[in-house]
Amino acid sequence: QVHLVESGGGLVQVGGSLRLSCAASARAFVGYAMGWFRQAPGKEREFVAAINSDGGGIDYADSVKGRFTISRDNAKNTMYLQMNSLKPEDTAVYYCARYGGWTRIGTLPDSWGQGTQVTVSS
Repeated sequence: QVHLVESGGGLVQVGGSLRLSCAASARAFVGYAMGWFRQAPGKEREFVAAINSDGGGIDYADSVKGRFTISRDNAKNTMYLQMNSLKPEDTAVYYCARYGGWTRIGTLPDSWGQGTQVTVSS
């Protein structure tokens, strides 16, 4: 069973920064592409960013390009999302996801974390 645990969410003012982490077991992490998604109240879950198993193939949603940075540390079985210049519209529950292969191309997320709340106050 894949177990993904997010942390690092919280309340931040507009323009502030947060860093989210997603920890997993080695078996669940190594060799798999990983991604971040978010879901705001009343909206569908949306893609935020993804990274291949080797740290390449990084992709972002247009809404976060230039402000968010995804990364991973395969030695620690942990993925990160550095979020800068936060806006009220970034307020959402952020979910960590594991894709079914080494790249997200041609695969879908097959496991999800429980989510962590990010609230940006104006």
